[in-house]
Amino acid sequence: MALIAGSLVFWAVAWWLNVRLAASRWAGTAAGRLAVPAIFGLTLLVLWEGLVRGLQVPSVILPPPSAIAARFAVSTDILWADFVQTFVKGALTGYAIGAVAAFAVALAADRWEVLRRGMLPVGSFMAALPIVGTAPILVMWFGFDWQSKAAVVVVMVFFPILVNTVEGLRAADAMQRDLMITYAASPVQTLLKLRLPAAMPFVFNGLKISTTLALIGAIVAEFFGSPTLGMGFRISTEVGRLALDMVWAEIVVAALAGSAFYGAVALIERRVTFWHPSQRGRG
Repeated sequence: MALIAGSLVFWAVAWWLNVRLAASRWAGTAAGRLAVPAIFGLTLLVLWEGLVRGLQVPSVILPPPSAIAARFAVSTDILWADFVQTFVKGALTGYAIGAVAAFAVALAADRWEVLRRGMLPVGSFMAALPIVGTAPILVMWFGFDWQSKAAVVVVMVFFPILVNTVEGLRAADAMQRDLMITYAASPVQTLLKLRLPAAMPFVFNGLKISTTLALIGAIVAEFFGSPTLGMGFRISTEVGRLALDMVWAEIVVAALAGSAFYGAVALIERRVTFWHPSQRGRG
């Protein structure tokens, strides 16, 4: 009972401190933007640890963060191999192929109206297909290794990037296009100098949305067939063995990888679209 009370007191003090920090000018600095979520996350971990241990929750239901950290520390070699198999080989490869393919098809659809009217409904149909239905089929087509997981990721990320890119290429208004005509700009020059820069915020929206879809697709695809490694394979296997601490360790790796991936794409977006109003005032 004392452990629960101590955790609640810590949570209350940390909450009060975070509220003060978030309302201060220091929160707008680079250190403040990191400190506020770090304190909030630490508060949740301490509260989680105290409640689980104080209420004696069985580890097969919810292990405490300390048990997850201990399992993480002794399983780094397994976690690293799973990370490389699922994220580097499956998710990143499929993401790159899907993004390039979607961008190329978007340019073609923008050039030919008949392709835009025909491709988007088909893409919408593909995006509505459940992954639990398409993943087993793609595993049968491409085998049980990472290639089939990359194929699932391609299917998942293709449509969001395609739709956002097509809409972005239509973002330049009529006055801007007319201005390029008065400059005697060719269609290629108009595309490179006006329409592609105007489309970049839309393109990056699709790319950021697809970062999480890529990792989810690669992990779920491993549930339907995988060699003896991978995040999805490990989660499925360890759940059957009731080793929930290992399952949570894999979830931590997936969360860190997904957050870093999203952050990297957002950082590139900030460098590329520094001129856009959404990026003004950011450090």
